[in-house]
Formats: sequence, C-alpha cells, structure tokens
Amino acid sequence: MSDSLGDIPDAPPRPTAGAPAQKVIGAVLQRLEDLIFSELNPGSELPSESALAVQLGVSRLTVREATKALQARGLLDVRQGRRPVVAHPSAGPIDDYFTSAVRRDPRRLMDLLEVRQALEVHIASLAALRAGRASITALESALAAMREVAGDIGDTGAIHDADLRFHEGLAAATGNQMLSFLLEGMEGPLHAGRMRSLRGHLARGGTVEDVIEQHARILDRVRDRDPAGAAAAMRDHLEQTARDLRAALTLTEPRIEPDLPR
Repeated sequence: MSDSLGDIPDAPPRPTAGAPAQKVIGAVLQRLEDLIFSELNPGSELPSESALAVQLGVSRLTVREATKALQARGLLDVRQGRRPVVAHPSAGPIDDYFTSAVRRDPRRLMDLLEVRQALEVHIASLAALRAGRASITALESALAAMREVAGDIGDTGAIHDADLRFHEGLAAATGNQMLSFLLEGMEGPLHAGRMRSLRGHLARGGTVEDVIEQHARILDRVRDRDPAGAAAAMRDHLEQTARDLRAALTLTEPRIEPDLPR
C-alpha cells in the first residue's frame, strides 16, 4: 500500500491548524471514509499514521483519534504495531445494539420478534421465488438436524443451532446479502429469544416436534414455489413464537401481560 492518499473525488478541504479540534477530527474522518470506500478494498492497509498526518496537515494524535472512531464503527481493524486495515463487512455493530437492548430489558425480546416478523415473512416469500437446489438442500439438512436432536430435550443448544441454520438458510436462499446480514446481526439476541420461547412453548403444553413441523410447513411452501403460502407459514410460526415468548416472559417479567385464552 502506498503512503499516498491519491485523488479522492469530492474530498473535503484539508483542515486548518486553527480549526476547532472536533471539526478537524470530523474532516479527517470524512477524508479517510472517502479513501476507504473509493480506493481501498477490505483487507487493504491504510497509509502509515505519520504519512496521513503529513498529507492531511494534522497531528498524528488527530489521525489516531479518527482511526479509533472508524474502528468503533466497524470500518477499520486496528492492531498494535500494525497499520489499520480496512475491515470486511461485519454485522457486529448490529448485534451489539440488539444484544445491549435485550440485556437491559428482556421485554425488548417482544420488540425484536416484531422486527423478525417484518423481515422473515418477506424472506420466506422471496425464498419461495428464488431458492435453488443447493438452497433447498441446505434447508432440508437444517430441518433434518432439528429432527435428529428433538428427542434430547436437554440439548437445547443443538436444537437452537439447527433452528438458526434453517432461518439463515432461508435468508441465503433469497440471494439478498443485506437480508442475510441483518439476520446475522441479530444472532445473539435471537438465540436468547429462542431459548425463552421454547421454554414458554413447553410450559404451554407444546412439544419440540410442534416447532419442527412449523418449519417443515415453511419448507414445503418454498419447495412448491408458493410465495404466499411460504409467507403465511412463516407468519403462523412467528405468531406462535410470540405467544410462547410472552408466556415465558410472564413467568419472569411480571409487567408482561399473558395472552388471553383463545
């Protein structure tokens, strides 16, 4: 990697020495963002800290603060003794947000479930339209894994891993990388939600086999190239999950009102 910034289109003017500190850092951030998105690929190194300071007309401390801010936003990987490297796209910041929200207040799992409904009903519909043979095989494999561990109710980790594979497989089947990225970003709190919803499902007299059959109905509609049917099957599954999750939260969070009998 050259120590030259090169010509960056529409780059802001270099900050002047008399500018307020935050304005200077902001201008450097913008210049580095332009460099990252217009000239560099994930895995590429930035110019050295001293070279950036000279070319931008700022102190090395200012460059260091800017790179720390870009690291916090997931745009750079910074390691001791090495130049900053352009980060590969990561769902980490999304996961951090949802995980923090749920840890602060478990009732937010119900909000997260509404996010899932908004995403996954559409995902199921798109998967029915776009899934290729390899995607169908991956979904069948995930469903088979769920059935294989269903008898061992104590191994909830394996059940949830297979469940997650199924939902991630549906997202991958859409061919839309952004949808896969969003689901990946919710993986941590989704695991917590699935653990609770399964406990609620069992407490309400349901079985693991019931949950597996909900997934099987989704897969059947995807195989049949039935987008409306796949969306309806996913909606039914998530509505059942909402009832189960509410039942589980009622046991531990007294401010959650239980569902009325149907």
